[in-house]
Amino acid sequence: MNIGLGLPIDDPAQLLTWARRADAGLFSTLGLLDRLVYDNPEPLVTLATLAGATSRIRVQTEVLIAPLHNTALLAKQAATLDRLSGGRFTLGIGVGGREDDCLAAGIDLHRRGRRLDEQLTLLRRTWSGEPYGEGVGPIGPAPATPGGPEVLFGGFAPAALERVGRFGDGFLGAALPPSFMSKLFRDAEAAWQKHDRPGRPRLVAQANVALGPDSTLEGARRNLRDYYAFSGHVASMEAGLLTAPRQIREAADAYFGIGADEVMLYCWASDTDQIDRLADTLF
Repeated sequence: MNIGLGLPIDDPAQLLTWARRADAGLFSTLGLLDRLVYDNPEPLVTLATLAGATSRIRVQTEVLIAPLHNTALLAKQAATLDRLSGGRFTLGIGVGGREDDCLAAGIDLHRRGRRLDEQLTLLRRTWSGEPYGEGVGPIGPAPATPGGPEVLFGGFAPAALERVGRFGDGFLGAALPPSFMSKLFRDAEAAWQKHDRPGRPRLVAQANVALGPDSTLEGARRNLRDYYAFSGHVASMEAGLLTAPRQIREAADAYFGIGADEVMLYCWASDTDQIDRLADTLF
């Protein structure tokens, strides 16, 4: 049973402790979200630090907003992180949707999907060792994982599911109950088959969680409300926060029941006791 932890973002100084304690236990992956115009740690820099402080657990962007990044530099950063972690890096990737992030990065909000498609072609080419482009040679280092780190696409739109079949290794679905996630999983599998990919895509479900006393839960709700304020769906996101052991166990079982290969529990409270509370709930 693969259960990962999404890392809290409100206290970056705690993240090394989170990583070491999770690495010593049974959790499978550490995930970290991406924003530009927000008070969060930069994910690739942070995950590189955490990979160096651990030996077993995987590290994952959840998800990296790739259109905000320079493509050649992203190819090099991702390959380096995969190489230095011994192949423990998963590149969760998506288009994002915050206008302020796009303005800060100097990209067109309305072209970010097309930009991502162009980026994936270049990333795959670079990780295979081919020249980056006309007049530009190969960009190293070679990743530890042949062909590049595992790539999971996050999102809800049909284009995101289509990218799973065209470019990806799997799909990461976030913050939806199992009854809704099931359709996205089946759509990802259909896209995989449409592009004649062998085997099946890896399917990952993410749920928002917090465990502890009322003061801890209120802090988690505050963090979640702040992060999702842009979306217009704050009430539904807050309602979906799982705050009881039974809720979390039942959700994990349901996600595995619809075909999830891994369930990521995204923690919105930064106290490291979350790790033990979640471990006691699930292992």
